[in-house]
Amino acid sequence: MFNGKTIVLGVTGGIASYKAIQLCSMLTQAGATVRVMMTTSATKFVTPLTFQTITRQAVSTDTFEENNPSVVNHIDLADSADLIVIAPATANMIAKMAQGIADDMVSTTLLAATCPIIVAPAMNVHMLGNPAVQDNLRILRQRGIHFVDPSEGQLACGYVGKGRLAEPSHIFDYINKFMNGPKPLAGQRVLITAGGTVERIDPVRYISNDSSGKMAFALAEAAKQLGADVEVIAARTTVEAPGGVSVVRAMSADDMFEAVDKRFAQADIVIMAAAVADFKPKKQLAHKFKKTEGQLEIELEPTKDILMHVGHTKTNQYVVGFAAETEQLAHYAQEKLARKKCDLIVANQVSLPGVGFEQDTNAVEIYNTNGLVQAIAIASKQEIATGIWQAIIEQRSARAGGSL
Repeated sequence: MFNGKTIVLGVTGGIASYKAIQLCSMLTQAGATVRVMMTTSATKFVTPLTFQTITRQAVSTDTFEENNPSVVNHIDLADSADLIVIAPATANMIAKMAQGIADDMVSTTLLAATCPIIVAPAMNVHMLGNPAVQDNLRILRQRGIHFVDPSEGQLACGYVGKGRLAEPSHIFDYINKFMNGPKPLAGQRVLITAGGTVERIDPVRYISNDSSGKMAFALAEAAKQLGADVEVIAARTTVEAPGGVSVVRAMSADDMFEAVDKRFAQADIVIMAAAVADFKPKKQLAHKFKKTEGQLEIELEPTKDILMHVGHTKTNQYVVGFAAETEQLAHYAQEKLARKKCDLIVANQVSLPGVGFEQDTNAVEIYNTNGLVQAIAIASKQEIATGIWQAIIEQRSARAGGSL
């Protein structure tokens, strides 16, 4: 599976370090040359000898241990790697990566690396939620670092919450897809809308909705991994876009309409995942309305229907819409599909727990003109994105007679 590939595994100091042993073994058995580097803290939890025995490779723990005079060890590690995986990645190592600090073997090697990097964080739930850690994660995502997100459950500290290192099998599967997965979208241009539009009442007030952009950005990241050239048109979002994806900001429905219309002709696949406001204030006040001015009455008018425009003007584009409903999911989804001439529509019932806006999880039903194509049970939005892309690729290929 990984024959001829060199994977550098960085192990940092947390109780989850023991899981890196299984991951190392799985990668080695799959044919990879695995070179392990460890922080000093990591060696307090597991020994370098364990990894050396599994990999039949020397383990690097000290920047100043230069056992081979013909190379500089951390540069040689970085140059040899087809991929670097940091598992577990502590809050400390994530901070070092974000700020460019190089004061140990792992951080120094990372600063010299030019290959792709996958990070699997593991830490206490409150540490993970700390604004400093979240800022560092955002910086790394913007730089194109890939993440295998931690899971929820019982933590070593006694807390229950998000922060557990993803299971080694899950990290292994992610690495396999990243390195060996098919690229069915290679050469395809994908346009995705994201977030909730902002319709101004006055300079400080607006009408919007709870869309976070998480689902759209998960779709964008999955499309990138499948080989597509991805561009996202985003309104207000509460999360950062994945690295390596072009993002254009278009805050209002009118702005988004213009941005989509400008790029639509060049796209192969268009996914309208943004929650676009149905109405906007007919008149935007030039100054902040004061309470002392009396009662504020806002007259609303319909916004431009972007999905309708795209569906009715498409030529060869494959158009996927979204429908967030609170009742009669199948009925409203299929009615929207027909009325707006989508090729597929992805529907979710946002009134259900763990589904829809602001959640890290989702559950969707995908429809085409013949009815239900696929129902995907509640899962992370990254997993949902993978399932949606599988449906898009299969349905589009079937329509084209077996080819994209």
